[in-house]
Amino acid sequence: MKPLNDTFLKALMRQKCDYTPLWLMRQAGRYLAEYNATRAKAGSFLNLAHSPSMACEVTLQPVDRFGLDAAILFSDILTVPDAMGLGLSFVAGEGPVFAKPVQSEEAVNALYVPDPNKELKYVMDAVSEIRRALNNRIPLIGFSGSPFTLACYMVEGGSSKDFRTIKTMMYTRPDLLHRILEVNAQSVAAYLNAQIEAGAQAVQIFDTWGGALADRDFQTFSLAYTKRVVELLHREYDGEKIPVIVFTKGGDTWIEDIASCGADAVGVDWTSNLTRVRQRVGDRVALQGNMDPMVLFGSEELIRAQARKVIDDFGPVGNGGHVFNLGHGINQFTPPEAVSILVDEVHNYSRSKH
Repeated sequence: MKPLNDTFLKALMRQKCDYTPLWLMRQAGRYLAEYNATRAKAGSFLNLAHSPSMACEVTLQPVDRFGLDAAILFSDILTVPDAMGLGLSFVAGEGPVFAKPVQSEEAVNALYVPDPNKELKYVMDAVSEIRRALNNRIPLIGFSGSPFTLACYMVEGGSSKDFRTIKTMMYTRPDLLHRILEVNAQSVAAYLNAQIEAGAQAVQIFDTWGGALADRDFQTFSLAYTKRVVELLHREYDGEKIPVIVFTKGGDTWIEDIASCGADAVGVDWTSNLTRVRQRVGDRVALQGNMDPMVLFGSEELIRAQARKVIDDFGPVGNGGHVFNLGHGINQFTPPEAVSILVDEVHNYSRSKH
């Protein structure tokens, strides 16, 4: 059943809309007092993510507060490698850390595809609970990290500034990295398909670290496996089409290649010019993005002007689809009132373009 407000889904499928739909990456997060209250009640980020009821609660907080056009599952991209038994924890000041980084042939050979309805059942339960709570108001987005982005955390053992460990593997033992990426591709596809079966109405693949690769390495080690995931996904479920979005941070150089991976929409970060991106890819995919998240620290006048600029840069909607978003996740210190201003401007100004 289509949501009462299906503008987001229509835009992804490049169908006629009355206005440009809007959602924000990391829209349920620390910039909201209500999120911080729920997280404090949970005791930790992982406890919050592992509780379907609390994940549902924080997913709906920005939807209820701002009138956004899509909800996105509250979870983390590292749930998949955690389900492989790598021992995920979050360390204050360091971020995510894996107790068992994948840095040897033995560790690579021990990897397996987790059953999303067993090891990741708490995520599927959250998806189902969120769908029920949304009561068909707006669509629900499911998501995963890309095979390469997950591999970065798995091999490095956590966050990295230079990706030395995974790039050393890539250049000295590419066979091992390809093995990791194949397991990840199968795992991500199974995970996203399970989310779709549980109620997700669109899915996004976050290739957060694809932009750290050199040309040709990106196509070989990142995009090829993202494409493999896209090929394995349900593109229709329960009688409805399921749009797929691929977002590569720092991917402007390869935007034509990304647009050819089979996805319905391509996310664009704030370093790209939407006019030029659209000229390069035509209207064969919808585009999502791409305001700099830091604009939300500016004045109301600036926020409204920058929102209009993004909409103007995309240009006439015609046969194209535009989903307004930030060029990356919303910053934790963002004033919530700035988001209210942004939503108001996008919804009102974009009507003149449709």
